[in-house]
Amino acid sequence: MGKNNDSNVISRAYIDSLTIEQRLIDAVLPSPKARILGKAFATPIMNAAFSFLAASHPGYPAEMAKGFRQADALNMWGMSNDEEMSAIYATGADTIEIIKPFRQEDDIFHRIEFAIAHGAFGVGMDIDHAFGKSGDYDDVAGYIMEPKTVQQLTSYVKAAGNLPFVVKGVLSVSDACKCAEAGAKAIVVSHHHGIFDGAVAPLRILPAIREAVGDKIEIIVDCGFESGLDVFKGLALGANAVSVSRHILAKTYESGADGVEKEIRKMTGELVSVMGRCGFATVDSIDDSVIWK
Repeated sequence: MGKNNDSNVISRAYIDSLTIEQRLIDAVLPSPKARILGKAFATPIMNAAFSFLAASHPGYPAEMAKGFRQADALNMWGMSNDEEMSAIYATGADTIEIIKPFRQEDDIFHRIEFAIAHGAFGVGMDIDHAFGKSGDYDDVAGYIMEPKTVQQLTSYVKAAGNLPFVVKGVLSVSDACKCAEAGAKAIVVSHHHGIFDGAVAPLRILPAIREAVGDKIEIIVDCGFESGLDVFKGLALGANAVSVSRHILAKTYESGADGVEKEIRKMTGELVSVMGRCGFATVDSIDDSVIWK
């Protein structure tokens, strides 16, 4: 596909197209504390569901998890084997384990059971890995994927028990409503870093999704966020939290957990600055009244 169909380019352009008005009179120094899936964190900035990093950077998944724990931020992780996930859980980071939509249901239920047994904060699925680009179901490291039904999602939610279930890769009002129907506690509005060419920018569709689901489900938004200013835009348009980790990943391979923590705190400071300039004292008070499209 040409550049005009690159979903990452489309998303970045839409983020940059949004401008913000300033409201300084009566403003106070804001708090970036956020409540996500029932727990308070120091920031609404959180990790994305990376997969396979251990192969190219041994030990880094655990280091990244440590960095999020040190920053009092929520960690999320993708496809890894039992050993890699055990190392991540051993850091003590609050971690949501995101599972691929495996065709073999036993693989899904094993991962859910593993997450529960190792003290996961939550568990979920990235539904957007169902199809490949060659006209067949996706094949990820030899595992065949498939799209899931509302009934299947409901069974995963039930298997997760008391853990909140998160569905990643939601990019329509239709899927968002079906996730709420299945009992999911949160969705990640995302095109999975361009897995789908020509996809609508997550921030563009986010307000429609928020309007459709109301307060029935929490929303995390992902794809292309690189600064506290970007995070503010995500929160203003309806997200409860924002994943920024690909930006963190690129800057912290050599500096481990401390580098991850430093970058999260830097972006959180940028967010606080924007909140103050817009007159919002708390994360949950941010709205789109200052956004100019």
